[in-house]
Amino acid sequence: ILWALLSSGHCCRGWCWSEYHYEYTACDSLGSRWRVAVPHTPGLCTGLPDPIKGTECSFSCKAGQFLDMKDQSCKPCAEGRYSLGTGIRFDEWDELPHGFASIATNLEIDNSFSESLENCTTSTWVPLGDYVASNTDECTATLMYAVNLKQSGTVSFEYIYPDSSIIFEFFVQNDQCQPTVEESRWMRTTEKGWDRGNNVLYWRTTAFSVWSKVPKPVLVRNIGITGVAYTSECFPCKAGTYAATSGSSFCKLCPANSYSSKGATSCQQCAPDAYSGNGLCSHACTPPRGCCTQLMFKWAEPKTCSEDLPTAVQLPPSGVKTKCPPCNPGFFKTNSSACEPCPSGSYSNGSGCISCAAGTEPVLGFEYKWWNTLPANMETTVLSGINFEYKGIAGWEVAGDYIYTAAGASDNDFMILTMVVPGFRPPQSVMEDVENKEVARITFVFETVCSVNCELYFMVGVNSRPNTPVETWKGSKGKQSYTYIIEKNATMSFTWAFQRTAYHEAGRKYTNDIVKLYSINVTNVMDGVASYCRLCALESSGSCTSCPSGNYIDRASGACHPCTPSTYLKAHQPYGSQACIPCGPGTKSNKIHSLCYNDCRFSLDKDGRTLEYDFSALPNSTSFAGGPSFTSKGLKYFHHFSISLCGNHGRKMATCTDNVTDMRVSDGEAEFSKSVTSYVCQSIIVPSDVMGYKTIVSSQPVSLADRVVGVTTDTALDNITSLPEHFSPENVGLTDVIFFYRSNDVTQSCSSGRATAIRLRCDPLKTGSGALSVPSKCPDGTCDGCTFHFLWETSAACPLCSAYDYHAIVSACLGGIQRTTYVWREPKLCTGGVPLPEQKVSICKTMDFWLKVGISAGTCAAVLLTVMTCYFWKKNQKLEYKYSKLVMNSTAKDSELPAADSCAIMEGEDVEDDLIFTSKKSLFGKIKSFTSKVGARPLCCCWGSSCHQLPRSQASL
Repeated sequence: ILWALLSSGHCCRGWCWSEYHYEYTACDSLGSRWRVAVPHTPGLCTGLPDPIKGTECSFSCKAGQFLDMKDQSCKPCAEGRYSLGTGIRFDEWDELPHGFASIATNLEIDNSFSESLENCTTSTWVPLGDYVASNTDECTATLMYAVNLKQSGTVSFEYIYPDSSIIFEFFVQNDQCQPTVEESRWMRTTEKGWDRGNNVLYWRTTAFSVWSKVPKPVLVRNIGITGVAYTSECFPCKAGTYAATSGSSFCKLCPANSYSSKGATSCQQCAPDAYSGNGLCSHACTPPRGCCTQLMFKWAEPKTCSEDLPTAVQLPPSGVKTKCPPCNPGFFKTNSSACEPCPSGSYSNGSGCISCAAGTEPVLGFEYKWWNTLPANMETTVLSGINFEYKGIAGWEVAGDYIYTAAGASDNDFMILTMVVPGFRPPQSVMEDVENKEVARITFVFETVCSVNCELYFMVGVNSRPNTPVETWKGSKGKQSYTYIIEKNATMSFTWAFQRTAYHEAGRKYTNDIVKLYSINVTNVMDGVASYCRLCALESSGSCTSCPSGNYIDRASGACHPCTPSTYLKAHQPYGSQACIPCGPGTKSNKIHSLCYNDCRFSLDKDGRTLEYDFSALPNSTSFAGGPSFTSKGLKYFHHFSISLCGNHGRKMATCTDNVTDMRVSDGEAEFSKSVTSYVCQSIIVPSDVMGYKTIVSSQPVSLADRVVGVTTDTALDNITSLPEHFSPENVGLTDVIFFYRSNDVTQSCSSGRATAIRLRCDPLKTGSGALSVPSKCPDGTCDGCTFHFLWETSAACPLCSAYDYHAIVSACLGGIQRTTYVWREPKLCTGGVPLPEQKVSICKTMDFWLKVGISAGTCAAVLLTVMTCYFWKKNQKLEYKYSKLVMNSTAKDSELPAADSCAIMEGEDVEDDLIFTSKKSLFGKIKSFTSKVGARPLCCCWGSSCHQLPRSQASL
């Protein structure tokens, strides 16, 4: 009969009370409203109660009460249930609670990649019991909840956001779709506030798997909202909690070793072979832990087997007692066999404490190499790989020489080991130098043994902020060492997390997959212990002091000595002159010798000349993005590079940030935001038009260059090679200038850290900042993942101009004026430097003038040459005559004098010349004879002993 009445759509008032519920209408302008009955299924029931006057809009119930809509009065919650009064809480997620909606949308990407997109209809938030999990693909999933507020309220929720490859934001919009807290949409806190009225809460995620790795989802639970209009029901207590009295505003957690079910009013005791730490019983054995002097065995936790069966394997017997191993360095063993730290000013090797000698000081830190008990500053637990709940059991076990991962509850659990360091005491030289940010370092030796794709994570947290993974190892790894540089003086937490497999399967198949940590060493720890003492700089009183910046400590005398120019001081080992390390080519040290840098100047001797470069015209910091890349699902992203070529006297100027998790960082936490400052850094950029956000998304920043290795034209320096074939050929006759850098980040694949080589190439056509590019064969800037290559083509990379780079052109002489013009040699491969000289103008002579001068000079030269020829010809004839006379005289006898063969002449006359040439009637002779006749005088002719006076006309006789 009941079925017939319901199916006909008609029933009496008494039969339909369970098929409808009461709701209030919206408040009118007078602040009043009506209570109406609303059927659960429209059209199923008739004869609903008539609307009646509702309570005032400002009416609300206290915590622990609910509004009974039947009589519109506040009533206390029953036992096992609770109420927040003007608030609601969602802590059970077997399904999406009433009022929630989850939607997914496709990305706005290039149409050419649309065929690679998967359907996003299934990429929504998924309820998984205690929490709701986000999507992990590249669709945008939004979890929404609409709420009506009667007063200003808050929303709080717990979340796990382990992977920055997912963009996670929370924001609120009012009924006009206006965001009320736009500046706080990027998730960083767990509580937000908004104004009165109708509001919609949004939790939105979008993943981008750039490295082809599925990111871990965002988990949200325990959503609490205050300021709602009213609550018409109480919520049952969760399993593991209870409410013993009515009118409860919260549920209490069950005591240890007890449990409860949903809506319980009390808790029940666990079975004798089980325990409880969170209100749920688990079967596990928990033998006492402590320092043992003999080998003992225990069941792996949690114990899921029974040893009472006849065929069950029993625990092996304990080993023979052995001598207790020593304490860790810096500790000593007390009378109770416990290890205590040595007092200040002393050190130990694990046995007894020894005071440091005069002139030395203890080297404070933590060094763990004996694992008899877990150190006081360490704790271990297991994190569920399914719901990310801590299980309250040990994830690591000590084993004397090492500490290793326990079996865990499931193969996909995370075995967690955490060490907390309260702070550091860095050397004074580091504190004064803002660029050399190393304040300490942690080094650990480990080994992994894996049969499947296990993963070991090393994570670092600062000042209680969430741990950030800094390195990951997959699969089996031999015994090796890893060092992490600490750059912030703050309370640090270091976490080792090991997961055997990411896939959840029933049972435990890979318990033999383990990690062994052999030693952990942390330097410069505040209030740490010492394993040895080191020499220190001495004051006049003999006490230790710190050397001034840029000084090393002499091992023999303890005195401070400054480093030589162009060297930098090795801060964590400032002993001896070898602590001053020479700077690389093309660099020099700063004033305090803490680093080497290039001042944007470079000199090169080539082909007998010196080329001078000045790169200061290039910007202190510039950035560019490579070509677009696409994930497997079509998400477009870019590799964004920021470059500071020279920095500012060693101060790095390039910055890359992660605005996914640090878009809004308070001033007090700015120094701990996830940003990277270096000479060259890289980040992943997702354009705003792709994600649908107002700002560009920047993620995963890494440093590629923390220090300058050197500047040179060689293609290799410090094991960094810049291959010329990565780029187009260089300019003919002008070699590229290469800046070499190294990063401090040592990764698993890059044992020496990342490196960067920037080629500066002269291109006069590219003025200003020029153009940056990466190798065409390596569009991500690197071909091996360790060394990054860049080509910077700009006119500012050309050498400074000198006199060698121009030549003079002399014009013809026109109108007595000649011009000299200076022009650059082509192609012009220089910039700045010596300017081009001004044109010179000089007075010159024309060709006609010089022709006349030439003819005149030639005529004079011909006349002079003729006269000289005649003169020397005459002189030559005289010499010939004298030579003949001497020959004739040489025939006389030796005892006789030569006979006289000439007539006497007057003093000063030379008749011999006239006599010998009388028979030759040459022109010259006739002229001379004519001259002689004019002034004739008598001559004497002597022959033997007699002489006769003759007239000159007869002289020829």
